[in-house]
Amino acid sequence: MPTSAGLRLVLSSLLLLPSAFGALLTDPSQLRGDRTYDYVIVGAGNAGNVIAERISAGPHPKSVLVLEAGVSDEGVLAAQVPFLGPTLTPGTFRRTPFDWNYTVAPQEGLDGRTFPFPRGKMLGGCSSVNYMVHHFGSSEDYNKLARDSGDNGWSWSSIKKYIFKHEKIVPPADNSDTDGKFLPQFHGTGGTVSVSLPGNSQSIDAKVIATTDELPEFPFNPDQGHGNGQVLGMGWTQNSIGEGARSSSSTTYLKEALKRPHVDVLINAHVTKLVTTRKKRGRPVFDKVQFASGPGAPVTTVTARREIILSAGAFGTPQILLLSGIGPKTDLDVLGIPTVIHNPSVGQNLSDHVLLPNIFNVRGQDTLDQIIRGDPNVVPGVLDQWTTSRSGPLANGVTNNLGFFRLPANSSIFNSVSDPATGPTASHWEMIVINFYLNPFGPPIPPAGTFMTLISALISPTSRGFVRLASADPFTAPIIDPKFLTTQFDIFALREAVRATKRFVTASVWNDYVISPWGGLAQTSDEGIDAYVRQQSTTVYHPVGTAAISPRGANYGVVDPDLKLKGAEGVRIADASVWPFLPNAHTQGPVYLLAERAADLILGRA
Repeated sequence: MPTSAGLRLVLSSLLLLPSAFGALLTDPSQLRGDRTYDYVIVGAGNAGNVIAERISAGPHPKSVLVLEAGVSDEGVLAAQVPFLGPTLTPGTFRRTPFDWNYTVAPQEGLDGRTFPFPRGKMLGGCSSVNYMVHHFGSSEDYNKLARDSGDNGWSWSSIKKYIFKHEKIVPPADNSDTDGKFLPQFHGTGGTVSVSLPGNSQSIDAKVIATTDELPEFPFNPDQGHGNGQVLGMGWTQNSIGEGARSSSSTTYLKEALKRPHVDVLINAHVTKLVTTRKKRGRPVFDKVQFASGPGAPVTTVTARREIILSAGAFGTPQILLLSGIGPKTDLDVLGIPTVIHNPSVGQNLSDHVLLPNIFNVRGQDTLDQIIRGDPNVVPGVLDQWTTSRSGPLANGVTNNLGFFRLPANSSIFNSVSDPATGPTASHWEMIVINFYLNPFGPPIPPAGTFMTLISALISPTSRGFVRLASADPFTAPIIDPKFLTTQFDIFALREAVRATKRFVTASVWNDYVISPWGGLAQTSDEGIDAYVRQQSTTVYHPVGTAAISPRGANYGVVDPDLKLKGAEGVRIADASVWPFLPNAHTQGPVYLLAERAADLILGRA
C-alpha cells in the first residue's frame, strides 16, 4: 500500500507499543550449551511457526530451535494495526527494517520496469506484513496438487480437515451482523489463527453486492473464505484479524510455542548454508545449519538430531539450498560453490499472481483517501480510535469484497492455448475492491479527489521465472525474475480482466458514483489496454514454486510428497516454494494448511 510522507511521519512516533509476550533470544551465546536440538527450523514465518508449535506440543516434546533472520514483531505498532501493515513493506523509494527489501530484475513483459518485491523479515514473516486476506483456494487446487505429487494426502478431501485445526472464526471488529456473508459450517471456531469478516462498513459494500444481483457475469459467492472449496463469484473478504488486531503466525502459533522451555527462537540469525559431514545410504546427511547476524559477523553452527526444516519462503529457501551446494551444477560452478546435489529444478518454476490497479475517480463520501494521504486532521483521530477501542477503519483490512472469475469458455485464446486453470470451477482472474486510491509502485495519490480501485489479479498465469544466486555471498540478495506477462495467455487474460472490470461498474448502482476511469484505464483497443497493463502491473506478493513438490522418484522437482529434500537425508521444506503452481487464493491460507500437514508428516501422523 502506498503511504504518503505525512502518514509515515505520524507513524514514526508511534512505532512501538508495550511488550506483548515473553523474551526472545537475541544472541547465539544464549543458545543451550551444546547447540543441538531435535529440530532446527529456518524461518519464523507462516509455515515455520506452525511447525514449531505443533511438533513441540504433546506428552513427548521435541526440542526446537527457530532461526529468524529478521527482527521481533514485539511492540511494532504497524504489525498489530491491520490497516497499517503494508507500511512495513518497501515502496519505490523506501526501504524498511521489517522487510528483505528485494527488487525484481527488469521485467521484459512490463516494459523493462523493476520494483520492490515485499517479503516480511520479522517474526511472523509475511503474516506480519501482508494484507491479511485469508482463504484457502479451490478444491481443484488441492486435487491437482495430489495428482502432481502422487500423494492423495494433498487432495481437498484429505487437507480440508486442517481448516478446523487452523482457524478460529471470531466476530468482526464492529460486531456487525455476519449472516449471509459466509458459510459457518465450513469454518473452524476452535483453531489457532483468528479470522473475521470486514469490521468497518463502507458505502461501496452495498453497491458491490447489488452489482452481483444485477449483472449475471458477476455472481455472488456466499463464502469467499473457500471453506467449501468454491472460489467463483464476488463475496465478503475474510481476514486474519481478531478483536481489531492482526492475527499472525507469530501472535498465535509462535506465542504458544514460546511458552515451552524446550523451544528457542533466535532473531537476527541469517542462515548462510546447510552443512553435511557424512552420508547415509549413499545420500548426504544435512544435520548442521550455519548462520550469522550480518556480513563479517561470526558464524555459528547448530545441529539438528532429527531434521532441518527449511521455511524461508519462495526466495529464501532456494537461495539457502544453492548456497549449500544443492542446485544446478553449472550455476554453482560459476560461483565456485561445490556441488553436493545436482538438481536443476532448484530456484526454477517461479510463479506469482500479477496485480493491476484499476483506479476510478468517484463521488465518494467515505473513501479512505485522506488516511492514505496522511491528513493530520484525520490520521491521529483514527489511530486514537484504534488504540482505545480496537475499532474504526484501522481495525479493518484494505478490502471488504473480492471475487474470482473465469474467462468465457469461448474466449479466442483457447483456440491456441489450453486452459491453465486447475479445473473447470477454478478461476483465471480476481477482482479486489478497494475504497481508496491504491497504486503500490506507481504515482502517489493525487492531492485532491476521491477514488475507488478495482484490482485485477492474474490468478492462473503461465509465465514462469526463476530465483538465482547473484553471488556466493549469503548476504547478497538473489536475482529474482518472475518473467511477468511473458506468455500469450497472461496478457490476454489481464486485457479481458480490464474489460470485465469496466463492465462491473456499468451496473445501475454505480451511475451516480463512478465519474470516470483514471489514467490509462480509459483505453479501449487491444493495443491500448495491453500498453496500460504492461505499464501498470506489478506483484501481488504471492511467489511460489521454486522448490516444487513432485512424485517420489521423479527426475524433476525439489521435494518428495512428504516434503523431504530429494537426494538428501535430514531436510524437509515447508513453505510456499513447494507449491508447484499458484492456488486460487492469496497464499497465506494455503501455506497454513500445507504447514499443518507438514507437522503431521514430521510427527508420523499423516
